[in-house]
Amino acid sequence: MEIEAIDATTGYAGFFADDQRAIKRGAKRDGFVYEGEPVTDGFEAIRQAGEALLVDVELADGTVGRGDCAAVQYSGAGGRDPLFRAEEYAPVVTGPVADALRGRDARRFLENAEAIERLRIDGEKLHTAIRYGVSQALLSAAARAEGTTRTDVLADALETEPASDPIPVFGQSGDDRYANAEKMIVKGVPVLPHGLINSAEKLGPDGGGLLEYVAWLAERALELGSEGYEPRFHVDVYGTIGDLFGRPYDRAEVVDYFYAIEEAAAPFSIQIEGPMDAGSREAQIEAMVELRDGLRDAGVDVPIVADEWCNTLADVQAFVDAGAADLVQVKTPDLGGIHRSGRAVRYCEGTNTEAYLGGTCNETATSARACAHVALATDAAQTLAKPGMGFDEGYMLVENEMRRTIARRERAAERTSTDAETGAESDSESGEVSADD
Repeated sequence: MEIEAIDATTGYAGFFADDQRAIKRGAKRDGFVYEGEPVTDGFEAIRQAGEALLVDVELADGTVGRGDCAAVQYSGAGGRDPLFRAEEYAPVVTGPVADALRGRDARRFLENAEAIERLRIDGEKLHTAIRYGVSQALLSAAARAEGTTRTDVLADALETEPASDPIPVFGQSGDDRYANAEKMIVKGVPVLPHGLINSAEKLGPDGGGLLEYVAWLAERALELGSEGYEPRFHVDVYGTIGDLFGRPYDRAEVVDYFYAIEEAAAPFSIQIEGPMDAGSREAQIEAMVELRDGLRDAGVDVPIVADEWCNTLADVQAFVDAGAADLVQVKTPDLGGIHRSGRAVRYCEGTNTEAYLGGTCNETATSARACAHVALATDAAQTLAKPGMGFDEGYMLVENEMRRTIARRERAAERTSTDAETGAESDSESGEVSADD
C-alpha cells in the first residue's frame, strides 16, 4: 500500500509552552500567566499557547494515518530543541518530508520512520517535534495497511512481546496539586501525582513545603483510596532540591532530607524526579550518581528519576550506562521518531534502571494514544497520562487506548485459535493430517 500524500495543518497542543529559565529565576504569576520578559530564545512571553502540527499520511486506498507534531512544555531548556512554531514548520512537512515519503510502502514503518530521522535540511536534523509527529502518522498508516494494531506494528519493528495488561499510568496534577491528587486517588491511579514542584516557593525555604505535601498525599490515599490501594508517589521537583542544598549530594544533610521524604510518604513508596539541574548532561549524571550512591549507602529507599538533560536516545543510554537513575523518563517528543522512544525503553531491559515512558502535558490526544501503543509494545514500567493538566482527560485517553488495544488483540488471538481448531477438525474429517500433527 503506497503513500500518496502528506498533509499538514496547524493546530493547538493540550497545554502551554513555558519559559522554564524565567520561571526558575523567580517570574511571578499574574493569574494564569507570568509577569516579566522571557529569557529563552524563541519565546514571546513566559507562557504562551502550545502549538501542534497535525499530520495526515494518505494511502492509495484513501485511508489516512494521523500523527501530531508537538514539543514539550519547557522547550529550549535542559538541552532540548527550541520552541516549536507550527506555522513555521508546516512547509517542511508538506515539502521535503512529503517528497521523501511519497511512493513508499506504508507497511514498512521502521524503514519509513528511519528515513525521516536521516533527512537533513541545510545540513541540520529536523526538529524533534516534526520527527515525532510524522512517525506517529507513519505508524498509524502501517497499522491500517496491515489491518492490525499500532502495538503489533511496533512490537514487530522492535522485536518485543507486548504487555498483556495495561501499563501503570502516572497522573499529573499541574498546579492544582491537591484537588487533582484526590481525583487520582478516587480513581485508583497507580502512580501519582507529579505535583509540579517547580519553584523554591513550592519546595519551601527548608524543603518543608514538599514534606508537608507528601504527608498530605499519604493521609488522603489512606482516607480516600479503596481497599488494597497501594499507589506509588512520584513527585517532580525540577531541580529545586539541588538548588536548596547544593553539592555534594551524598552528604548527610541531603540524605537525611530524602529519608524525611520517605518517612512522610509512608506507608507508600515515593520516587523523586529531577532532584537537581546540574547544567549539562555530564554534570547531571555525575550529580545523580553521587546522590544515588549516598541514598543506597544510607539505606534510604527513594528512587530518583532522570529528566533534565536526559532528552535523546543517546542521553538515555548514557544515564543508564552510568547507573545514574532508578528510572529514566523517556520524554517522547524529545527523542524524535516514536520508534526511538521504544528503543530507549528497550535499552533499560536487563539493567538496574526502569523506563518511564513520559512526554509532556503539551501534546495532543493523537500523540497520547500513539504513546499508549509504545508503552504496551515495550512493557514500560509506567507511562504518562497526557495531554493537559486537568488529569481526567489525559488519564481517560491513555488508559482507554491501552484497554481497547488489549481487548482487540485478545479477540484476534481467540479468532486465530478458533480458526486453527476448526481447520484441524476439517482436516480430520476429510482424512487429511494437519501441519501441527
